[in-house]
Amino acid sequence: MRGKRSAGPFPAPWVSFFLTVNGSQRSSAELAQDIVLEAQDLVQLEVQLAKQELKELATRNGIAASLLAFGTVLLMLALLVVLPLLLLVVLWDQHVLGAIIWLGGYILVGAALLLAGRLLLRLEPPRRTLSSLEETKEWALRQIRSSGR
Repeated sequence: MRGKRSAGPFPAPWVSFFLTVNGSQRSSAELAQDIVLEAQDLVQLEVQLAKQELKELATRNGIAASLLAFGTVLLMLALLVVLPLLLLVVLWDQHVLGAIIWLGGYILVGAALLLAGRLLLRLEPPRRTLSSLEETKEWALRQIRSSGR
């Protein structure tokens, strides 16, 4: 059992409802207080888990958004720089193939970055936190039901 805390709203010495737990006699107030303390600890752990999971999700989505942005920039460069260059080269004889290869390279790299960014992007609630919250809820309900017996 953790460190003894004050009885809170149960200071009356005549409260003598006792339950036997692990061979020792403890009052209902003490059991309820222990449940509250454990629930507080669980809530703090849930908050820490949520913070950690959201941090991981934000990092991953930040990288994905960066890849999407960079891919978009490359595709825009392909259209805004190489396309006019291609039109100028068409007027000249030998440089058309080089401009087409250059444009194709920009398009391939930009499309690959867009695809990688999209595959890394996850817009979903934190699964581990939701699962842990559900387990905590079930635990608290079991504690409340068993204390009421």
